Amino acid sequence: MKKSLLIAAVLTFGAGQALAGAHFFSADASVNSNGALVVSFDEAGVANATVTESLTAQGSAVYACINHGGKNPNASNKTSVAGAVRADNTFSATKNGRVKGTLEAGPPDEGNFSCPSGQDLIVACVRYTDVLLSDLTNGVSIVPTGTFSRNFLSIPGSCPN
Repeated sequence: MKKSLLIAAVLTFGAGQALAGAHFFSADASVNSNGALVVSFDEAGVANATVTESLTAQGSAVYACINHGGKNPNASNKTSVAGAVRADNTFSATKNGRVKGTLEAGPPDEGNFSCPSGQDLIVACVRYTDVLLSDLTNGVSIVPTGTFSRNFLSIPGSCPN
């Protein structure tokens, strides 16, 4: 009987320790209509504090020039760019130690690429890899689930599937 009580006490204490501390319930990713990576998250166990959340990823994008008919008239009127994207923000926890929020990063900058007169610069497609959401205050991270790419304009041979 004493042995059973000891085991139950150890399991209860261990379970309490496992539930304590900052942890993510969810982190869901999507790419918005501007080509930015958007991650909405739900984190608990942060006490009644402020936390700094960070979204990091590697992004690649194809920028293109389109005419007013929505077409890319010249094969040379596009450029591919790649680079790291990041967004940081501070969030206040509820009195129950929970933080819900959204971070938005990217797309990678088009640099000095520009379009000729009469054409508009757009993001034709974008893709993100190595996506990570981190609570910098408490040292916990999660890889979000969801969509990490989006095609806005079909340019053969230029955009990932």
